[in-house]
Amino acid sequence: MNETPSPVRVALIGYGYAGKTFHAPLIRSVPGLELAVVVSRDAGKVAADMSGVDVVGTPHDVMTNPDIDLVVIASPNDTHAPLARAALQAGKHVVVDKPFAIDLAQARELAALAAAQDRVLSVFQNRRWDSDFLGVCQAMADGVLGEVRHFESHIDRYRPEVRARWREQQGPGSGIWYDLGPHLIDQALLLFGVPERVMASLAVLRDGGEVADWAHVVLEYGARRVILHASMLVAGGSPRFTLHGTRASLVKTRADRQEAQMLAGVLPGSDAWGDDPDDMLLYDAAGEATRLPTPVGDQRRYYAALRDAVTGYGGNPVTPLQAVTVMAVLEAAIESAASGRAVDLALSREERAAWDAGASAHS
Repeated sequence: MNETPSPVRVALIGYGYAGKTFHAPLIRSVPGLELAVVVSRDAGKVAADMSGVDVVGTPHDVMTNPDIDLVVIASPNDTHAPLARAALQAGKHVVVDKPFAIDLAQARELAALAAAQDRVLSVFQNRRWDSDFLGVCQAMADGVLGEVRHFESHIDRYRPEVRARWREQQGPGSGIWYDLGPHLIDQALLLFGVPERVMASLAVLRDGGEVADWAHVVLEYGARRVILHASMLVAGGSPRFTLHGTRASLVKTRADRQEAQMLAGVLPGSDAWGDDPDDMLLYDAAGEATRLPTPVGDQRRYYAALRDAVTGYGGNPVTPLQAVTVMAVLEAAIESAASGRAVDLALSREERAAWDAGASAHS
């Protein structure tokens, strides 16, 4: 008789916005994963949301716990690398929320350590499974656009008041580019591979702002231009994706709803989970629009794939080498903004090759 395999026991470090909104509900919704421990200074907050989950005060309590298989790091950005290093050295599999690290050197160090320890190290790029991005992938794969020459990806919000939180205060890994850039970059690399050069401008637009709250980054690919944009001063929003190809153009106006659903208390996997009623608009040469239905999004697929990687039944959904390359683009954009010039990416052949399969699937 086949025995039911033991679940992968998970510890979540951090129960702020990312831990509470994304990681905890997604982990708890995936069969074969058990959220066993949360590291938080606010045990009452965790207990109010979840029963049967132990709460401990320090990451050390997790690293030394022999019953924990997987450590998920959802703490402030400057803690990602040291906590991931400690977890890997303790023999744990690791998920790091984006950004992977603060700089390229840290990212490469962690990738090498995971290989040496023979542990799964993955970065939480949940927006690969957003409805809007899946719709763009589908349209490109179907060939309806021809060759895409202009690609715009926006994550814009309207938050004119600077809030007292670490993401908006001076410190390593703060600012909008570190917060939203990794998502924008990861999706672009999946579609088009590694760019030739990066040109960027970062700015502080809001009164009282301490760190960049506006980012405009151009990835150069020969005759193709990929624009990644994020801002905190866009009332009413802007199209999530705009693509112009040699046959047609495509606009996806509204963003995936999964984050909003989880904020509203909708459990992942519930009825209408990930549904997206906002059709994509495909414009032909005459400017006539055809509506294309947007696929259902499901960020649970990240953790389902991660479970399979940990248990030996599948590959890592977001590999360390892919995360290293995202970090290289993130860092190149910062250098470009500071210098006012386009910056080449100093990547090895192996690091560049990490994207070949993904890029070819959407070419």
